[in-house]
Amino acid sequence: MRKKETQITTIIGMGAECNGDFSAEGAIRIDGTINGNVVVTDTVIVGAAGCINGDINAQKVIIGGEVYGNLNVPEKVELTSTARVIGDITTGGLVIDEKAVFQGRCDMNQDTSKKPRPNNKAVKAMKKTAKAAVVEALKEAEEAEASAAVEETTDSGEQSLG
Repeated sequence: MRKKETQITTIIGMGAECNGDFSAEGAIRIDGTINGNVVVTDTVIVGAAGCINGDINAQKVIIGGEVYGNLNVPEKVELTSTARVIGDITTGGLVIDEKAVFQGRCDMNQDTSKKPRPNNKAVKAMKKTAKAAVVEALKEAEEAEASAAVEETTDSGEQSLG
């Protein structure tokens, strides 16, 4: 079975600049700059020289350049090693290559109808475990503080005798 190839229908070339929102049918490749939101019915490919200053709404996104805005992508977002994304990502799948820059929040698979409900007993058990750990840490800190005070008293007592 062959992987379905993406047919690019629109190209914004290197050095081209689009000021304002941009929308297109099919898949697009951006090697220039778009200062506005991008809405595409299929795939957005941002080349290494490409830059988008706005939000992206598309089915799939592959980023090699820069995006300063939020991504709303139901299928998959891929950040290559040259990517720089400053903004939040909402997607079904995310691939981030080594050396890619991503600063923001990521929400994945947020379809609440399919999401399993958390086991309340397990959540309560985790809370009890965390609480016990905090209590134990506080007790250790108090013991360390008490033994340090005893040493200090002992040290000052020896000095006055000498």
